[in-house]
Amino acid sequence: MEKLRERLMNGRADLPRIGSVEPGRGTLPPYVVVDESGTELEPVTRYLRDLALSDMSPLTCRSYGFDLLRWFRVLWALDVSWEKATQSEADVMVGWMRTAANPQRERRRAGGTPAGMVNLRTGKPALAAGYAPRTINHALSAVHGFYSFHGHFGRGPVVNPVPSSRQRRRALGHRSPVEARAVFRRARLRQRVADVAPRALTDAQWDELFAAMTCDRDRAVLLCYVSSGARANELLGAQLGDVDWGGLKIYVVSKGTRLRQAVPASPEAFLYLARYLDADGVPAADEPLWRTRRGEKRALTYWAMRRVLQRANAVLGTNWTLHDLRHTAATRMANDPAMTLAEVQQILRHADINVTARYVTVRIEEMFDKLQEHYQRPRPQRTYTPGYDAADIRAVFGG
Repeated sequence: MEKLRERLMNGRADLPRIGSVEPGRGTLPPYVVVDESGTELEPVTRYLRDLALSDMSPLTCRSYGFDLLRWFRVLWALDVSWEKATQSEADVMVGWMRTAANPQRERRRAGGTPAGMVNLRTGKPALAAGYAPRTINHALSAVHGFYSFHGHFGRGPVVNPVPSSRQRRRALGHRSPVEARAVFRRARLRQRVADVAPRALTDAQWDELFAAMTCDRDRAVLLCYVSSGARANELLGAQLGDVDWGGLKIYVVSKGTRLRQAVPASPEAFLYLARYLDADGVPAADEPLWRTRRGEKRALTYWAMRRVLQRANAVLGTNWTLHDLRHTAATRMANDPAMTLAEVQQILRHADINVTARYVTVRIEEMFDKLQEHYQRPRPQRTYTPGYDAADIRAVFGG
């Protein structure tokens, strides 16, 4: 058994690909985890039902379900019951995620940017071959929450297998929103996550990407993204009745509040939106605004729109994502001297203005001309007041 633990921790053994996450039979929970025989894991169902009752979104329940499925695969491989799990099993899960290859990274096009390397056209690194530190931390949070829930009812092990940071809990429990974020040590097993600046398209890169679109629908979607700053699923979930043509606004269901809120869009975006609807037909007010163009009319999904961007990336040799368009909109607005940071926060619907402030930045691409002048500027020549003897100057200052 110790040999199997070592092999898993060093990525030399794979976890059994058994079990799955499936839609729930009822409304609560929206998703369930089943084992190899198709039997529902009741402890996981109880926890996911509690998340749903606590007003977590269905996608959050689904994400936690996949994390817990991975945890149970570790327990099944080690032949350990979930009620008797310890930090030793958590070590195995983290070690495996740090060393094993992520199957989601295997589907790469030929000639694409190697894993972890920077795309020279965009300046963005390609995703690494393994699991990202944020993914590992998310998995630890899901497992910790699972055992905290069952521990509240007296079920499971006495000690939570995933350790937590008491210093962090104290800092967050008494933190005022106007105070600077406290610095504290990470809990054991938690991975270091770098604070990367938002990545936005320059004007030239945006023009290049926009020219790669092949229809008015795709042009309209991209223009709505880059002028409104809406998130990918928010905009794709809009209906025709959500479009305010006179006010140049589109009402979307916000990710955080789940309220229907207005986001602005540029006149150019509405122009292409009108051209798209004129060519493809106007749906009913309660039907999806963005629809497929081939076959039976269906709602345009996130994955279909992502595929549109992937085809453009293949032509341009780039690696842009849909969320980069939100970063682009935020960066343009935040660096516009005619707009205040509070106004940009309202448009982007950020809960914390410090998140909005991250977009006030200077990019190397925008400083290119200034940098070239700096590099080509001649070296300053040292001069002295007339009247000093040259031999005395050399004796004092050298040269």
